[in-house]
Parts: sequence; C-alpha cells; structure tokens
Amino acid sequence: MNTTLSQNLFLVKEHVGMFKAANNYDIYDPDTQQIIMNCREEKLGFFTKLLRFTDYKRMTPFHVEIKTPTGDKVLTVKRGVSFFVSTVEVFDENEKLIGKFKQQFFSIGGKFKVLDAKENHLCTLKGKWTSWDFKFVKDDIEMAHVSKKWAGLGKELFTSADNYVLKIDEKIPGDNPIRILIMAAVMCIDMVLKE
Repeated sequence: MNTTLSQNLFLVKEHVGMFKAANNYDIYDPDTQQIIMNCREEKLGFFTKLLRFTDYKRMTPFHVEIKTPTGDKVLTVKRGVSFFVSTVEVFDENEKLIGKFKQQFFSIGGKFKVLDAKENHLCTLKGKWTSWDFKFVKDDIEMAHVSKKWAGLGKELFTSADNYVLKIDEKIPGDNPIRILIMAAVMCIDMVLKE
C-alpha cells in the first residue's frame, strides 16, 4: 500500500470544466497545500463520452486511476454499466482486487456496503440526502467522514467543480487496507450518487 494513504486528512478538488466528460481530481495535503495524488479517468470510450452529456450519465461505466505526482499507481476504481444500483470494484497498485462497494437499493441519501475481496462486510458508507455529508460507519463507530468544502457561491453556480474533505479517524492504522477503499469511495460518491 502506498504510504501517501497513511495520513488522515485529504482535500479532493475536482477539475473545473463546463463541458467535460471525464472525472478528474487532484488530491491535496491540506497542511502543505501540495498535490499528493491525482485521480484521472483516461480510459474513456467514445460512446461513454457521448452518454456523459445525457440523462444516462449515472449509468455509464468508469475506470479511474489514482496515482502519485511521480506516476506511481495507488489504486484503481472500476464500474461497468449500471442500471439500478452500482457495484464498484477497487484494485490496489498491483491490480489485485481488494474490495467492492455495493449500493443499497432504495436508500435515502445514498448508502453503500464496503466489502473486502471475499465480500465480507467491512463498514457502511452512509449519506444524508439533504447535504453533502457522508460517513464510514461500523458498529456505530465512525471510521472516516467526507464533507463538501464550499469554494464560494459563484464558482459552484457556474462550474460543476466540487471540493471534498476526507478525514480518516486516527484509530485506523496507517497500513490498514481499508484506507484504499475509503479513498476509492470518495470518487464513487461523486460519480454514483451526486452527478
């Protein structure tokens, strides 16, 4: 596991663009304000690009890679075509499946089961439909929290860019693989629930 994921606070900034099909983000260390990871959706097919500008956007497949600024792969997030609920696969830097997210049917605000590679339940990602506020919870204990950081009313109105703050609880060991799943889930929240 890449050591970048051992820290507890991340700022995720979506790339600004009026007519963009791909989902691209930069992930910053809020303390140093340096980019520590890049999230890019480079393997985007022609028809997927076209569908991203229609009402079918939430159903389109995605293949997102998160890398360090030097190009070292940290993780990959993939989903095929989705009709009602999403199942998203997460792979480590060696393309080994480490877990999945399964969207709950009829959940208000959005809810995912976070599973390991053998589909054992690790935690649940719960959201509020009235705001951009999501928590990773297991046995009523919060493991991580994702919230939207407003960049100013004007910018939010005229672009589709969103900024998010991810805070992983300090009790989660720095080398725990669940950190890979938590980081991957931040991208899924936006692409699956909030588009």
